Amino acid sequence: MVEIKTSTLSNGELNRGVFATRDIEKGELIHEAPVLPYPNAEHEFIEKTLLADYAFEYGKNHSAILLGYGMLFNHSYEPNANYEISFEDHTFKFFAYTNITAGEEILINYNGEVDDNDPLWFNEENN
Repeated sequence: MVEIKTSTLSNGELNRGVFATRDIEKGELIHEAPVLPYPNAEHEFIEKTLLADYAFEYGKNHSAILLGYGMLFNHSYEPNANYEISFEDHTFKFFAYTNITAGEEILINYNGEVDDNDPLWFNEENN
């Protein structure tokens, strides 16, 4: 259903993105990423690594590193996918927010809500 390819949206060193290999219908589960949670107090150690750019908020007092393709979805303020956190089974579940065509890059809003247009944290740090 998905593959990792070079993304033109990313300008980092790795430039990866998640792309649909077939048409995906709105509401369809795209990917279920297992979570490695850690207490926010330990984030200072993660900040010293490249992983800091890929950490997600995970509840009130934790952050998480996502496995699988979870860390490779790129950001858009007009995403075609969203995610739900499942604390019960420690996963992030990515769903199609719109119909997605084969070959299209699958994008999420890093702010967590599809319609949240707040500036991203890493853009604020660069200003």
